[in-house]
Amino acid sequence: MVKHIVMWKFNDTAEGKTKDENMDIVKNGLLALKPIIPEIKYIELGKDVSRTDMSYDLALITEFETLEDLHTYKIHPEHQKVANYVAKVTNSRGVIDFSF
Repeated sequence: MVKHIVMWKFNDTAEGKTKDENMDIVKNGLLALKPIIPEIKYIELGKDVSRTDMSYDLALITEFETLEDLHTYKIHPEHQKVANYVAKVTNSRGVIDFSF
């Protein structure tokens, strides 16, 4: 199994929307991928509650059977649509992929 964790810092405003509106758009867009991309075995997203300088705003946790499945997810056209929007509304990203 492979766990894929991503964290983003969002712009205060982008695409004519507030940070919270954009986080909701991204969260809902990513959650909508589960029934579309069968390689996703688990998906969870959460907004930061501590709001410290070191905090990211939104985190994604996903699980895949293999690295190949993770790659399939990353290049899937529906994921790419969400990823393109994410790129417009965020200013920082952290990623880790590990097997367990």
